[in-house]
Amino acid sequence: MEKNLKHLSKFISLVLRHKPEEIGLLLDANGWADTEELIRKINEKGGGLTLSLLEEIVETNDKKRFAFNEDKSRIRASQGHSIDIELGLEPVQPPEILYHGTADKNLPSILENGLASQSRQHVHLSATTDTARQVGTRHGKPVVLTIDAAAMYRDGHVFFLSANKVWLTHSVPLKYIAV
Repeated sequence: MEKNLKHLSKFISLVLRHKPEEIGLLLDANGWADTEELIRKINEKGGGLTLSLLEEIVETNDKKRFAFNEDKSRIRASQGHSIDIELGLEPVQPPEILYHGTADKNLPSILENGLASQSRQHVHLSATTDTARQVGTRHGKPVVLTIDAAAMYRDGHVFFLSANKVWLTHSVPLKYIAV
């Protein structure tokens, strides 16, 4: 059952963050999908999803990747989209320091170009080194970069805080990064 939950969670992440067309799902401009439509379309692909199973996935996802609206009639990914959506987040002043976890193989490019959002809408930053290390571990031998968020903010860079507490910004120039 746990393996099925993980598989469904990954598939929902794919659909809500990157490829809604995979199941013919329509997202609105803010990334919201109709919950019943998501369940129906996943089940048309043989998913075996119910509302109670979806609620469990949303509640137990360790990264809190998904959010329901108040009456659970709509659902969306909290951040990490590669498709163009507007999360409706307000700019927020970040803490002094934030962290970015990556794999050591990415370090040469980062030290040359800084951090760019790549295929996503934002660069993802963490408030703790532990979270950044976990992120970096997913991609290889982890490296945690320290980001001078206070200086970035003073210099006019905009930050957002997603519903699942991931800090977002459009890019991090090299001068704000320490290894």
